[in-house]
Formats: sequence, structure tokens, C-alpha cells
Amino acid sequence: MTKNTNIRISLPAVCFVWQIAMIILFGIFIRYDEESDANWVKHMEEKNISSHIENDFYYRYSSFQDVHVMIFVGFGFLMTFLKRYHFGAVGFNFLIAAFGIQWALLMQGWFHYFDTEDWKIKIGIENLINADFCVAGCLIAYGALLGKVSPVQTMVLTLFGVTLFAVDEYIILELLHVRDAGGSMVIHTFGAYYGLTISRVLYRPNLFQSKRLQQSVYHSDVFAMIGTLFLWMFWPSFNSAIADHGDGQHRAVINTYLALAASVLSTFAISSLLQKHGKLDMIHIQNATLAGGVAMGTASEFMITPYGSLIVGFCAGIISTFGYWFLTPFMEKTLKIQDTCGIHNLHAMPGVLGGVVGAITAAAASESVYGREGLINTFDFKEATAKRTANVQGGYQAAGIFVAIAFGIVGGALVGGILKLPIWADPADANCFEDEVYWEFPDDEGDHTSVNGHSNANHVRSMPPELFDQSNP
Repeated sequence: MTKNTNIRISLPAVCFVWQIAMIILFGIFIRYDEESDANWVKHMEEKNISSHIENDFYYRYSSFQDVHVMIFVGFGFLMTFLKRYHFGAVGFNFLIAAFGIQWALLMQGWFHYFDTEDWKIKIGIENLINADFCVAGCLIAYGALLGKVSPVQTMVLTLFGVTLFAVDEYIILELLHVRDAGGSMVIHTFGAYYGLTISRVLYRPNLFQSKRLQQSVYHSDVFAMIGTLFLWMFWPSFNSAIADHGDGQHRAVINTYLALAASVLSTFAISSLLQKHGKLDMIHIQNATLAGGVAMGTASEFMITPYGSLIVGFCAGIISTFGYWFLTPFMEKTLKIQDTCGIHNLHAMPGVLGGVVGAITAAAASESVYGREGLINTFDFKEATAKRTANVQGGYQAAGIFVAIAFGIVGGALVGGILKLPIWADPADANCFEDEVYWEFPDDEGDHTSVNGHSNANHVRSMPPELFDQSNP
């Protein structure tokens, strides 16, 4: 079936209207917090702060930059494995993130940082990190839909995804008082089930028509591996970025670092074991090697011990690799979930594993291991939760897993229903995973006819006339 994929009106309309809305809402609600405001010097005097180094910027900025690179470079390049969908992978990733961080600053601000005295949201460096985390959930969801949705649909996906994320995050972190510094539940579990559910609602029975484009080529796998390495290197920052200053942040880096290392070895081992001649599958190496970082998200700041981190990463790599081999085909054939990037294996299962590990580790916490002050600081047993015990905390941690899954599935079903409306200029089944549907695409072979039958000859990059005339002096 032929579909109209012309987005000349719809995409500019959505981008302009929503960006203008962001400007208006920011003008009404968003202000600098006390550490980024010009009155910082006065604040230093009032709080008896002796050095600018105590400004939270100097604690958080390096972690923010690492997380920012993961969002825009890591996630974007990880999705370039499809042989004809590089522009869409990196470009739409860019679009989702740029809009999502603005909407996230507002949504998270209303839930977490709203000042009822002046009715303003006060933002600083930590808000920027949390906005990136929120966007990560939407990018994970996009992974399941990669190549099958229009850019307008990605914007709608992000609008509702950020909104659902903010509510889900508020319930888990504020109402249940769950500790989830690296977001195994809040980010990965929610984002994965949100995307998988939307993919199920948008199931395409004739997707086999674009089967030729659902494969990688040598250079596309190399590009995707660049994304993997960026994510792998910076994941310790992701899990520790908003952890408590001092030992909690330090421990989160160590635990994540070790879990990632272990997941690499178990992934290589299982990938080789599954192949008849022991050859490695690049799909496994690009994705399952990151599972340790996902699985360590919740317990990253806990006293899980270094060898415990290795165990978690080792198991996560095994589970994720087996998922790509056995579950992805089963899900598509039986459950009718077409998961382009395999987010079920990289984010959903390791995310749930991380939540379970976090619940067990929290329930097992004791003063003999943490010390009284350490136990209070790690689990934030203060004010309303001052009398909460470690066992009770473990129960709340477990409850957080179910909240994340429920929000992902219910929210995904609702948003999937909206995205299924025949108004979004999504591609036909035969043209999925093809950049030329939405991008001006110069053909390397010299054929300038796109999949829509339009000529791209006038979009050749500008070159001096003499370079074209060298063969005919």
C-alpha cells in the first residue's frame, strides 16, 4: 500500500508550534536556581560558603557532559547498524533529544523543583542531567520503532514519553522513596516497555516487504560500534551522575565499571558458543556488552561489593545475549512485537534484573556494613522515611519495578493508539528502514532517483566548477 510521506507541512508545524510553546512556558516558569543565579555571591555569604568550588556545577558538570555525549552520540550511533538508515538513526535521535530535554525540564520541574513561594521552577546543572535521563527513556523506546515511524511520530512519542516518565519517576522516587540512581527501573524498564508496547500496537504484518533493508553491512556495524564504545566508556558517569557526593558517587562509578567489564566477557563467550563455528555476532557485541551498565543502575551506589558487581555484569551479559538469539525471533513471530534494536534484550530484561538486584541488596543492608550514618545517607532514611528499615526498603524497591512496567505498558498502549491514526505520514511497509523516505539522499552510485521517484541531482554538494571540468580542459 502506498502512503503519503510528505511532511513538508506537518513537521515544520509541529517543530515551530511546540518550540514556541517551550519559549512561552520557559518564560512563565523557568528561572535559574541559587547556584546559577547572579546572586550566588550573596548566597555564599548567607550560607557561609568560602569557595566557588562548592557550587554544584563543579561536582556535576563533568558527569553531565559524559551523559550528554551518551544521549546525542552514543544512542545515535548505536542505532546506525541498519544499512540504509544512518540519517534517520542519528538525525531523529538528535530531534527527539533536543525537544525532549526542554519538555523534561518543565515536566520534572513541576514535579520536583516547583517553588510554591514564587510559582517558578529553579534549574541548575542537576536538572540538566535529569532531563537527559528523561530523554534516554524516549530514545530507548525509539529503538524498538527505528525505521518504522515518521519524524512527526517521534515528536509525539517524545511529548507523551516525557510526560509519562515524569509521573512514573515522581511515584517511584518521591512517593515510594525508591533509590534508583542509574535508572534501571525509572529509565530502562519504563523506556523499554513503553517502546515495546507501542511497537506491538503498530505491528506491521507485511514488514517482510522491507526485509532487505533490515540488515547491516560492514561499515554500518562499525558506525554502531562507535556508539557502543561511547556508551560503554561513559556509563559509569550515567549511573553516578546524581548519586550523593562522596562515597555514594565514588562507589557507583566502581560498581558500574566492573559490571560493564564482566558483561563484555560473558557476551563474547555466549556469542561464540551460540554459533556453529564459534564466530562472533556483531549484534551481540554492540548491545549485550552494555547490559552490565543497565543492570547495575539501581544498586550502583549500594554496598554490593566489587565481586558482586562482577556477578551482576556477568549475568546481564548472558541474559542479554541469549535474548538476542532466542527471544527476539520469538517475540516477532509469536507476540507480534517487532523490536528493531532489540531493546527488550538490552534494556527491559537487564533493567528488571537491576531492579531485583537493587531490592535484594537494599533488603540485606545492615549497620554492620554501612554504619548508621552510611545507612541513613545511602537510602535517605530521613524525615518521612526516618523509621523505615532495610527490609521495608527492599519491598519498596521491588514495588518500583512493577510501577515502571505498568507505566510503560499502559502508557505505550495509549500512545500507540494515537500513533496508529492514519495522519502521521509514516512509511509504507516496503519503505521502512530507508533514509530516502524522509531525507534528501545523494546516491553514491550516481543514480539520483529516490524511492519516491524524485530527482536528487540538484542536491549534490556545492563544488567549484573547475572540478567538474577537469576531464574536459
